[in-house]
Amino acid sequence: MNKIVLLLSVVTLFVFQTFAQPARQLVQVVVTPDHADWNYKTGDKPEFTVTVLRNNVPVEGIEIKYSIQPELMPAIEEGKMNLTDGVAVVKAPKFKTPGFLRCTASVEVDGKTYSSYATAAFEPEKILPSTTLPGDFQSFWEKGKQELAKVEMKPVMKLMPERCTDKVDVYHVGINNIKGKIYGILCRPKAEGKYPAILHVPGAGIRPYFGDIAGAEQGFITFQIGIHGIPVNLDPGVYNDLAAGALDGYPTFNMDDKDFYYYKRVYLGCVRAVDFIESLDCFDGKTIGVTGGSQGGALSIITAGLDSRIDYLAAFYPALSDLTGYLNERAGGWPHLFKNDFTNKPEKVETSKYFDVVNFARFVKVPGWYSWGYNDNVCPPTSMYAAYNVIPGKKELHVFQETQHWVFPEQNELKNNWFYGKLRE
Repeated sequence: MNKIVLLLSVVTLFVFQTFAQPARQLVQVVVTPDHADWNYKTGDKPEFTVTVLRNNVPVEGIEIKYSIQPELMPAIEEGKMNLTDGVAVVKAPKFKTPGFLRCTASVEVDGKTYSSYATAAFEPEKILPSTTLPGDFQSFWEKGKQELAKVEMKPVMKLMPERCTDKVDVYHVGINNIKGKIYGILCRPKAEGKYPAILHVPGAGIRPYFGDIAGAEQGFITFQIGIHGIPVNLDPGVYNDLAAGALDGYPTFNMDDKDFYYYKRVYLGCVRAVDFIESLDCFDGKTIGVTGGSQGGALSIITAGLDSRIDYLAAFYPALSDLTGYLNERAGGWPHLFKNDFTNKPEKVETSKYFDVVNFARFVKVPGWYSWGYNDNVCPPTSMYAAYNVIPGKKELHVFQETQHWVFPEQNELKNNWFYGKLRE
């Protein structure tokens, strides 16, 4: 019983840290664009209203500092203003190209600084990628899949009785991948039958996983994978040590050579996870969906672009999108590879083209559900639109303008309603 309580506590904490909104502060700085949908035409001059609240009451006669800049780029205008009747209005200059313009405001109250921002969108549906598609992109990945097919999967499944429920069996799974293994948590309904499947691909970092038991209770096979070739049921301290040591900075490992770049094994590992799902006797043989957020949003698009066995995808704020943005005077996607001289090398730039979400998005033909916010400061919306805009398949985008790198519960509910509904069709 103690183990179960501890596990539930860990799971609750992980879910909270991953998806919850940030804690509210005593003083709130609220920045509001003058268009309710935060959308503008190129050439427009947006205005931002800044309100400062304490105990939900506007603060009078306080000085604010503000800056105006394209997202994650240097400021093009900075200044100070005093609140009048509890508000200040910041007038931004014209923004002439498709993209995003951010207004950040800060105040000092009782010696502590509080800040916030809002981001105006200028015809983001017209944003074009900065990266380019290599001529041998498809042949490179076809060769990779052929290499993978030669590796015998040899799955090892270990029942985890302490995690099973009266409706769901839970297993720790290890399967062979190119140059190592893929590990994950399989949850499958106990009731006899054939079920559609969901592949959960992970966000960035190194951590244990606990599986999607709730999805399995809804009548799906769920397989949640890690990407680092290590078991996903170890003591948390193991992952902390790896994150601070051997796996610190993994997105840049071996980036000089596309054949040895860290993410090659990761992307093909997602294909191998689909192989495993297809091998299960409880799989219905028809329907597989893939879903994730951030790095997992990227891997969702990548897997759908690589593997024709994927039928649906649902992605929150996909990372690894339009990585070369910074080389073209605009924001690039996480992990912001080309923001400094250390990574700005021709061979690294060339390698990035084979791993950029944009170039997988060009081949996504299955229906997809996507969601993000204009205020995301980890995966900037310019980079995500660059990928979304080239997807040829049926797609729907749900923008929650004020969200940063987190989601509202309502977003997750919308996603599940769409995703589960499609998988059951």
